[in-house]
Amino acid sequence: MEIFNHLMQGFAVALTPLNLAWLLAGSILGTVLGMLPGLGPSTGIALLLPMTFGMRPDTALIAMAAIYYGAMFGGSRSSILLNVPGDGAAVASCFDGYPMALNGQAEAALAISAIASFIGGLIATIAFVLVALPVARFALRFGPPEYFCLMVFALAATAAISKEALLKGVISLVLGLMLTTVGLDFQSGVPRFTFGSVELQMGIDFVVVIIGIYGISEVFVNLEHIAQQITRPVQTKFGRIWISMAQWKRSIGPILRQTPVGFFVGVLPGAGGTIAALMAYNNEKQISKHPEEFGKGAIEGLAAPEAANNACSVGAMIPMMTLGVPGSGTTAVMLGALLILGLQPGPLLFEQHPDVAWGVIASMFLGNIACAFINIPLAGLLVRVLSIPPKILYPLVVVLAFLGVYTINFSIMDFYLLVGLGFVGYLMKKFKVPTAPLILASVVGASMESSFRQSLMLSNGSLSIFFRSGISNALLIAAFLSLAWPFISDWRARKKREKSVDIPID
Repeated sequence: MEIFNHLMQGFAVALTPLNLAWLLAGSILGTVLGMLPGLGPSTGIALLLPMTFGMRPDTALIAMAAIYYGAMFGGSRSSILLNVPGDGAAVASCFDGYPMALNGQAEAALAISAIASFIGGLIATIAFVLVALPVARFALRFGPPEYFCLMVFALAATAAISKEALLKGVISLVLGLMLTTVGLDFQSGVPRFTFGSVELQMGIDFVVVIIGIYGISEVFVNLEHIAQQITRPVQTKFGRIWISMAQWKRSIGPILRQTPVGFFVGVLPGAGGTIAALMAYNNEKQISKHPEEFGKGAIEGLAAPEAANNACSVGAMIPMMTLGVPGSGTTAVMLGALLILGLQPGPLLFEQHPDVAWGVIASMFLGNIACAFINIPLAGLLVRVLSIPPKILYPLVVVLAFLGVYTINFSIMDFYLLVGLGFVGYLMKKFKVPTAPLILASVVGASMESSFRQSLMLSNGSLSIFFRSGISNALLIAAFLSLAWPFISDWRARKKREKSVDIPID
């Protein structure tokens, strides 16, 4: 009953005219950003983050959440029609979505992607409502040592999420933590790594880091090929965008099976929609009675990842709102927005600002309905966005990035930092160094350092304080296993190969 009352309070907040208007605008904008290759929800929210400075906290978060799951809806549009994923979470939608379009089933592919996203997001939001309060209340038991260990686990899990690039993930993580040490030490007042610059004494704002790594770096990456990029023809005339009863029967099972997969992957720090979608696709292919159809236009191969990646976007909000630890790169940006708006993410958000917390949760129900209506009846209109030439699109990104950064501190130094971080992001993408650890570290690094130093003050400098509670020990073990698992899985795979080689063949 308590949860129901909180949810009704949330709907009262979400249904105000201003919040509804921003919810609809965010859903449309997210869908468009999801469609455009290279501009996913992280880039979109990062570029528009300065616009939220004058908003109420509930309005700003509702708009950003709508952009997030709107992008999950829209990312499959370019996957289906062009075989080019709008963002990483839409990669798996190319496998069967594009073959469906080639087979003359573009209408069914567009419809099932929106239907699966809607059902996945709706079920995940219901799960969010049920677990939000218990998780938030459990998190009230966290003190500085537990928060430090939680952040160690989050950073370790994010760095290790790609086992082929563990060292690169750790390098990215360390670089993000280094950026947070620039500026005045707020406990001692001593300048650190400012190189005599007064402008750097307040530190490097993580909004500058986010926009540089996500926004400007994308422009640098695309500048290499902008002269050769030719706008591909996009189908804009469709029949009735819907599915048959036979297609529905083939799709509902994969949707219901893979939604929990996406939700739980989203809750894990750093996993993200790409992992959720690929896991869902592989799971469905393995249990299918006709796995040979996958990759050739099987509707199950499109429905499963679409449900999973939308459920993942909802799941990623749980650790961000209840623990203050983002579950994805996009929620790391949103965590930064919360801090800018003067709110402390974590269990106290539900205690001190229930209108904001529950208003955002309630808005997810409304936002999923809005995205379904936007992505089914208006699909033929929205896909015209895919024909925007890159020579027009990327200059607009640069203008938005520079305007947004200047409004933070009105400092020219931020321009130099923006370009420098954009170049760093470009190099990271060229050398396949994951950017999510850097973003997460730049957002939580200051609070992580603060929790560490508070813990040492409580224990008179003894590190044993981090091993005194069951929560801290569990989190440190989980962090160790996150880093060790890639090596363990490689060792098991090597042993398995050796056994197969040793088996004598008669």
